[in-house]
Amino acid sequence: MLYSTADAWRAAPRRKVLVFGMSGLGKTHLSGILRGSGDWFHYSIDYRIGTRYLGEIIADNAKAEAMKVPFLRDLLMSDSIYIASNITFDNLAPVATWLGKPGDPAKGGLPMAEYATRQEAFRQAEIAALKDTAHFAHRAKALYGYEHFICDTGGSICEWVDPQNPNDPLLKALSDECLLVWIKGDEAHTQELIRRFDRAPKPMAYQPEFLTRVWNEYLNENNISEGDVDPDIFVRWTYAQALHHRQPRYEAMSKWGVTITPDHISALTSEADFVDLIADTLPA
Repeated sequence: MLYSTADAWRAAPRRKVLVFGMSGLGKTHLSGILRGSGDWFHYSIDYRIGTRYLGEIIADNAKAEAMKVPFLRDLLMSDSIYIASNITFDNLAPVATWLGKPGDPAKGGLPMAEYATRQEAFRQAEIAALKDTAHFAHRAKALYGYEHFICDTGGSICEWVDPQNPNDPLLKALSDECLLVWIKGDEAHTQELIRRFDRAPKPMAYQPEFLTRVWNEYLNENNISEGDVDPDIFVRWTYAQALHHRQPRYEAMSKWGVTITPDHISALTSEADFVDLIADTLPA
């Protein structure tokens, strides 16, 4: 690990961490606490995806929808208006809206072929954004003068790595640059995430093999074709399975770093609290 002991962590002139875990357990909240201290640079993987790697395709998708409306089409064709996504650390809706959900077009669903294409584009974008971590860690110090750095990852990071492989190129590059910190939720957290998702189902990125399996299972169990799938019902049905699919992958990734919990994060009030928390997870 980048910091092998608590003393090494406390004495480090630069502290660099990467947080991972299920979406909704506190990664961005923690990043906000550290960013608010004034000494930490917050690198958001989802923000990087939506601005650098998928920004143009997201805007083009919105333009394609606008072109279906004659009034807006005329304004776009005459350059009287423009369309751009307004992505922020706290509002990543343009990325989610573009990623979409599969199923009945009348209910906002995408054909599975198009959905799979977008899933693959997101996978490539997320991997590219993760590979940019070292660049942004250097940039944070060299350009802006930030002493410390936190990489705030998306929930799907575990889908693109092989944590059992000690030479996994992406995990090795990330662990060489940052201390990997798993935010581990318990079963109560998982059930709350499921309840929250059930109230407002959102698009997700899936490992291709997992998506193929659950899609075929859903069609077979319900004896329906893809055009009959209610997109929201499908992603609700899939969500709990996705969480349980990811949990052992996060668990394996945890051996590359240290582990904290959402309850630890909720108790933090300052950067100093976080420094103490991480020191407590490291050998003396």
